[in-house]
Amino acid sequence: MLRGSSGAMYAMLLAGQTAAASALFWIVFPWFRKVITHIGEKHELQLSQHIAIMACAALLHGFYWSRLRWVPVVAPFQNVVLAHLCSFWSRVSFFFGGALFSTLFFRHLPELDALPSFGRFALGLFEIVTVLFALFCYSQDLERLAKALEEQPRR
Repeated sequence: MLRGSSGAMYAMLLAGQTAAASALFWIVFPWFRKVITHIGEKHELQLSQHIAIMACAALLHGFYWSRLRWVPVVAPFQNVVLAHLCSFWSRVSFFFGGALFSTLFFRHLPELDALPSFGRFALGLFEIVTVLFALFCYSQDLERLAKALEEQPRR
């Protein structure tokens, strides 16, 4: 990758990750709220929602792994406050994924009257792990940006 284009490419890939993560939260949050308020009741997502969730996760992975493989982290300037905000946002973004996982597996699933079939459970588990790992990768990239934005130690 050419040095001059690294900053623009990095910004585009990070913006793509942010857009995909935001879309993911926008799709999942209403369903998550239903699950929290009605523990133990079945709450089906429509097929289009499952497809949208997996598409967002695939985009997150695509942007992340492309960035990791070919584009270095580029901080346009040093700023401790912005570094802390990126680090904070990194943890917040993964916190929501962890909350979803915890609610589903430790609170919601045990309350169901009947467990889903093995195939449906395996597919749901794959979807959740894919989304969680995508959010983890996004949080890693934000953490790397935070470190790059951190001021250099004074000597």
